Amino acid sequence: MISIQTADFTEEFECPYLDGIKARNEYFFAMDLSKAELDRYLNEGWRKFGWYYFRPQCKGCSKCIPLRILTDDFKASRSQRKVLKKNAHTEFKVCALEYRDEIFELYQKHSKVRFDQDVEQQEFIETHYFPSCPAVQTEYYVDDQLAAVGFLDHSTTSLSSVYFVYDTDLAHLSLGVFSALMEIDLASRMQLPYYHLGYWIEENKSMRYKNKFLAHQLYDWDTKEWKTVDK
Repeated sequence: MISIQTADFTEEFECPYLDGIKARNEYFFAMDLSKAELDRYLNEGWRKFGWYYFRPQCKGCSKCIPLRILTDDFKASRSQRKVLKKNAHTEFKVCALEYRDEIFELYQKHSKVRFDQDVEQQEFIETHYFPSCPAVQTEYYVDDQLAAVGFLDHSTTSLSSVYFVYDTDLAHLSLGVFSALMEIDLASRMQLPYYHLGYWIEENKSMRYKNKFLAHQLYDWDTKEWKTVDK
């Protein structure tokens, strides 16, 4: 690992997940992490975008819970099996990281429709295509047209979902759930025991789908242990 900036803390900011709460992150910048080094940080609750590694260190709040799925013990629920059936003709590919304009256009549309945000091409490239650790992208095609792209980091023991964008015109296909199902299966076929799905907050509606993937583990910030949830 090449450290660009050692660990520090951000100033407090408005929490993007829960109203009325001040948030703060511990963070550092680094590149050239090995799979084993990435494992260490994932196992301690860190997340990342590009060279920026972070984890919440909010005063009086620890509601952002790291969640990882146990790939060997995972069993799709009834509703998840329906999503698989609905996407029976959706093509799934695993690719090396490779920027294409059509991916950025998909990201632009997703950001505008879902979050009312305008995004810059250079920032997108720097965040997703200057990897600081081993990484791949997954691509999803509907009727031979690019419908979604996932960005995954690859550690010694896991795949970690960094970001996922989809064509909002295809919301009826539940491509976010479908991508997680396909990437869990991919991790299992790669004999990786974990699939990291980022932070889960029980009170946040947009995150409630995450704890529906069973069995999974939740990270306890106090004991620094992962605890299994299987029902």
